[in-house]
Amino acid sequence: MALAQAPIHSSVLAVLNGQTLKVPPVWFMRQAGRYLPEYRELRATTKGFVDFCLTPEKAAEATLQPIRRYGFDAAILFSDILMIPLALGQDLTFAVGEGPVLGELPALDAMRKKAGLAGEALKNVGETVARVKAELTAETTLIGFCGGPWTVMTYMLNGKKAHDRSLIRAFVYDDYQKVLDLTDIVIEASAQYLKMQADNGAQVLKIFESWAEGFPDPYFDSLIIQPQIRLIRRVRELGVTLPIIGFPRGAEARCHDYADQVPVQGMGLGTATPMKLGVELQKKVPIQGALDPVVLRSGGKALDRAIDLILESWGQGPLIFNLGHGIFPDTPMAHVEQALKRIRGE
Repeated sequence: MALAQAPIHSSVLAVLNGQTLKVPPVWFMRQAGRYLPEYRELRATTKGFVDFCLTPEKAAEATLQPIRRYGFDAAILFSDILMIPLALGQDLTFAVGEGPVLGELPALDAMRKKAGLAGEALKNVGETVARVKAELTAETTLIGFCGGPWTVMTYMLNGKKAHDRSLIRAFVYDDYQKVLDLTDIVIEASAQYLKMQADNGAQVLKIFESWAEGFPDPYFDSLIIQPQIRLIRRVRELGVTLPIIGFPRGAEARCHDYADQVPVQGMGLGTATPMKLGVELQKKVPIQGALDPVVLRSGGKALDRAIDLILESWGQGPLIFNLGHGIFPDTPMAHVEQALKRIRGE
């Protein structure tokens, strides 16, 4: 299937089509969030985070706020990777100071019945995408996303202890068949969700595999690489031709395997990525990343040096400038402005 072709005015799409630009396009993960006073004011108008994500006018406003303030080259949908468990019937709340808390895992048969309807179940997110697309200029690319199958499953299986990596890997050893069955369900639901975003105006799709690190062989292949191959294949079967960025965070040792096997048009790189590895990967796929959000928070000369190193190392190939992880809530806005000026040579 032929992929959607990049209009000349979209720098992000141009890079994902393999072009090297003199000034790379830039956006930051979690660019809409708690470091912005306008976001905090908006968030205060909604009681729960799930309701915030599912209220299109508010989620659209959160998506657009950093574009208005900074002029990033891409807007990323304001939502959460855990919309998928919600669509599959699993209870989801966000506890203050604790993060996501998921209820008991529903029966697999019940979730299978819901997986193909995930796009309809999350139609409010589609309305958010449509609202944002209507407000953006042609130069600003709209990115939709989902979580990687394994990352979403870590929360679904582990409830409120998803950040404990040893506990979640224990599921793999103790009940591998259940993990595989759940993988099938999450892949179908995620594909339907991405199709819905594409139908409503997303121009790029991103798969956030935030918990890709730490797998011994052969599980990185069976739980990270193969599910993402299958997810992308299913998205293409549904008629979606948009470019897709994969982000196997923390899996630097397996980046070549990922780039060689997963049919993505861009690859996100984390903060631990060696400069040499990024150069090697650029010969296979456009890359995105990998500024340390800690140095963005610190600012000053250290921030300038870190930006210059990435531009000098990776600027001669197809690059989307981004962070290796999301913006910290206590990042000064002046440091974001400093970074954008440095990247753009202003």
